[in-house]
Amino acid sequence: MRVLVDTHVVIWYLEGNQSLSKPRRQSIVDANNDIFVSIASLWEISIKISAGKLKVSRSISDIFHQLADQSITVLPIMAGHVQVATLPFHHRDPFDRMIIAQAQVEFLPIMTHDKAFADYGVKLL
Repeated sequence: MRVLVDTHVVIWYLEGNQSLSKPRRQSIVDANNDIFVSIASLWEISIKISAGKLKVSRSISDIFHQLADQSITVLPIMAGHVQVATLPFHHRDPFDRMIIAQAQVEFLPIMTHDKAFADYGVKLL
């Protein structure tokens, strides 16, 4: 299974937060699954850390290393992903809109708790 994980899921996973269910955590660590994290999520995390709106137990550099060590692919923003500009404004958050556009272009379901993503026709896990 190929899955794009939303920003809050990445944070919950990395921080061992119990808000991430055991089945979802198992999906992320299952070597048979291809797990993707948008660079937009890491950008959002970095911004929130620097603004003092988010506290995490490791540096952004350590986060990149942990993702790589666990074979989680960082999905870059590519030209085709800029279709985000044509998405309706069901969701206003620019980072979430980019994640949605990436999921659409790459045909990836999104692991999220944000039900508003469904308004864009993407498969949610």
